[in-house]
Amino acid sequence: MRFEGTESYVADRDLMVAVNAAIALERPLLVKGEPGTGKTELARQVAEALGVPMIEWNVKSTTRAQQGLYEYDAVSRLRDSQLGDPRFEDIRNYIKKGKLWQAFTADRRVVLLIDEIDKADIEFPNDLLQELDRMEFFVYELDETIRAKHRPIVIITSNNEKELPDAFLRRCFFHYIRFPDLETLTRIVDVHYPDIKQRLVASALNQFYELRETPGLKKKPSTSEALDWIRLLVADDVSPEDLRGDAKNALPRLHGALLKNEQDVHLLERMAFLARQQAR
Repeated sequence: MRFEGTESYVADRDLMVAVNAAIALERPLLVKGEPGTGKTELARQVAEALGVPMIEWNVKSTTRAQQGLYEYDAVSRLRDSQLGDPRFEDIRNYIKKGKLWQAFTADRRVVLLIDEIDKADIEFPNDLLQELDRMEFFVYELDETIRAKHRPIVIITSNNEKELPDAFLRRCFFHYIRFPDLETLTRIVDVHYPDIKQRLVASALNQFYELRETPGLKKKPSTSEALDWIRLLVADDVSPEDLRGDAKNALPRLHGALLKNEQDVHLLERMAFLARQQAR
């Protein structure tokens, strides 16, 4: 199995090397990068390119590692036993399989995405060390070991919001998705909007990168936000000459797709005001 990108996902050579190295080493691929740089989409595209199913585990701040293995509903079983429900006789009726269990027992190899692992508690990665390393775990209620029939391709994403444990990092192949340069982002836009006017793309992306490089910006716009913005520009039939918006504040047209907090809006407005003052 080799990943060489897809028609709908622009992957550079380093990213393809990282994916194929993780597959060859049978190690989880840990992908970091700014939000909106395509980390989650990478797993979907790897699954599509290799022709295998994908199982997605979205991690939240309340997610526990045990939930990825299984959960035993002892309360429901006790209630059913009191009500005389015959289901109570079989403990399997009260065990909910987690995403790792589903991936381990799948009839074919799958891509397992563990998305935004850094959202969970700091101990979350450590609690999965053995399971991801040995590709097995023990179910105490059944006195049974669940082993992977086919070793899944594990892709783990992180927004770098917190440090991950060294023991966990040692077991992963790491890749950082850098923010795309102008040429790469132009290719990404072309993939999503193949018939778009190139003059509009060039003008929009120049303004986009100018915005990202603004000193003091609290949240830089991401790749996905650039795509949303360009989509709106196309829908509104905005010409390259009209991208700047009104001269009063010099904000980009439809800037709500790019700027996501009032501090950044006020920053650009103030910079425009100071520029006008100096020009007088």
